[in-house]
Amino acid sequence: MIKWPYLPQDLGLEIVKSEGAYLYTKEGFKILDAAGGAIVNNIGYGREEVADAIKKTALNNTYVLPPFLTPEREELLDELRNHWLPPHLTRIHLSSGGSEANESAIKMAIQYQASRGEPKKNIILTRSLSYHGTTLNMTGISGHAARKRGLENYVPVAKTIETPYPLRCPLGSFHPDAKDYYLKNLKEVISHHGAENIAALLMEPVNGSSGGAIYPPEGYWKEAQDILISNDILLIADEVMTGFGRTGYKFSCEDYEIKPDIMIAGKGMSSGYAAISGTYSTDKIAESIMNAGYLVMFHTFAALPLSCTASSAVLKILRRENLCEKVNPLGKKLKQKLIAELGHHPLVAEIRGKGLLIGVEIVKDKDKLLSFDENERITDQILSKGLEEGVLLYPGGTGEYRDIICLGPPYIIGNDEIDLIVSVLKKTLNYIQAKYA
Repeated sequence: MIKWPYLPQDLGLEIVKSEGAYLYTKEGFKILDAAGGAIVNNIGYGREEVADAIKKTALNNTYVLPPFLTPEREELLDELRNHWLPPHLTRIHLSSGGSEANESAIKMAIQYQASRGEPKKNIILTRSLSYHGTTLNMTGISGHAARKRGLENYVPVAKTIETPYPLRCPLGSFHPDAKDYYLKNLKEVISHHGAENIAALLMEPVNGSSGGAIYPPEGYWKEAQDILISNDILLIADEVMTGFGRTGYKFSCEDYEIKPDIMIAGKGMSSGYAAISGTYSTDKIAESIMNAGYLVMFHTFAALPLSCTASSAVLKILRRENLCEKVNPLGKKLKQKLIAELGHHPLVAEIRGKGLLIGVEIVKDKDKLLSFDENERITDQILSKGLEEGVLLYPGGTGEYRDIICLGPPYIIGNDEIDLIVSVLKKTLNYIQAKYA
């Protein structure tokens, strides 16, 4: 018998239908998707408008070579340029997923440096806690230990700066000098490797699930970009998870008033209705690469007309229904209720995040920030218990010593869904507390 998935999982389910913010199992059990899948879905499941658009495109352009222009591609490019992308990011390279898009971003950064006579500038800095994809290169340079296991002797070794982590800052939790501490680390790493050897810093403006919605100290990213500019180092912003409204902004870089040289966004770009992501850069970078005679190669299924159509339809729904404008009020309500119900829970170290990307960090000892033993698999237990109660939560962390629960529901949830999420999460934490008391 053929088995699915490749490696059996404890949380395996057979989902036969998804509609709105809910999933339905083969047995007829209704589950609130508080994870938005893999923090992907923003407009809700089962939208006929998107399905109809995909059907129309399937009858018109099933497959066309990625460099050719089609009506479906042109419609998406217009949507992105006119309504979504920062004005300085004028070049668009489409891929099937975030891993491919991040690979493209790195290739662009290194080719750009080479094109301007700086071939030695080929180091890509990443961060100690981070996640940028599942390809071998992205696995190696991401700060996600669990996904490197068994690959350590093959994947590249990451050159990292510390991820600003206010809760666990070495100076002390929420230390007033945390920003300066992490900026000093950035300067030291640049000095150690030599600015003349560094092409770019690849970062998530807000940590996704690897960190669990970690926000840096106020002012960090603005000053960090100034440091990068002074050292002739590009800033690459990975907004695969945070883009298209997830944190209450079109892109979370807006929250910090920074201008990445290259930006990656996916997931919510099509709300899970099709596989698509984008790598966006400036004219300066693209023209330099072109003038040097280098290629920016496409993937076979990049810019698939079906995917472009799905993305256009999703982005238009987001605008027409003002869904992005609803993210911050919904997220604020959810976070406030979580803090009110769970903020003083002995297992909750922090409830953090903005918009509808929220992380709840679970610890064994709140005062000492002591985590549960990894072998206890606390996050997995919480997810399993949540499913029993009818809510799909999302696992965070890097597989080492932290237990993180992430929330990333569709933007269409209401008060009933917020109440259910908080109620079920509280039940799961009380279950863990009683079990390990």
